[in-house]
Amino acid sequence: MSTTIFLVRHAAHDNVGGYLAGRMTGVRLGADGRAQARRLAERMGRERIDAVHSSPRERTRETAEAIAGTRGLAVTVDDALDEVDFGAWSGNDFETLERDPSWRRWNSARSLCRTPAGESMLDVEVRVTRLIEALAARHDEGSSVVLVSHADVIKAAVCHVLGLGIDAWPRFDVAPASITTLVIGEWGAKVVTLNEVTP
Repeated sequence: MSTTIFLVRHAAHDNVGGYLAGRMTGVRLGADGRAQARRLAERMGRERIDAVHSSPRERTRETAEAIAGTRGLAVTVDDALDEVDFGAWSGNDFETLERDPSWRRWNSARSLCRTPAGESMLDVEVRVTRLIEALAARHDEGSSVVLVSHADVIKAAVCHVLGLGIDAWPRFDVAPASITTLVIGEWGAKVVTLNEVTP
């Protein structure tokens, strides 16, 4: 037997891809994002779900609540699922960030760099994988848990399960409102689906 972990990226806010939201407060789902979250909830309705956990950010909690609401479940907020702490980079548009040499270094060798707030991708990998391991141990075999988080956090977990270095993060996509499925058992862990997007 095994435990299924659904890693869900939050639905899109109104300017996803336009600027680095990071841990800014007040970044919520717009009309399109709420529609995405509803479609995601319908898709997840086909799955057994025993618990729903979310990053503290508003956009992740709104996405998690759409999924949990279809099952009458409460959402557990967990700091281990929080966005990378980008510090002073948060709120900047990507054109501005590209002029910053430290941002360019971050994106070329994340295994060797830290954000202005001092967090590395290896730190992110440790916190999210510890949570996944703890939840797999806590829930009965055959259980399924939804974790609503952010693209880089999900990428860190996938790299860990696949045995890839953290610098492999740009080699695959994690789109807004996508589902990446892990299965964890005594034999180890595997990725069953990656970046499944509901039309």
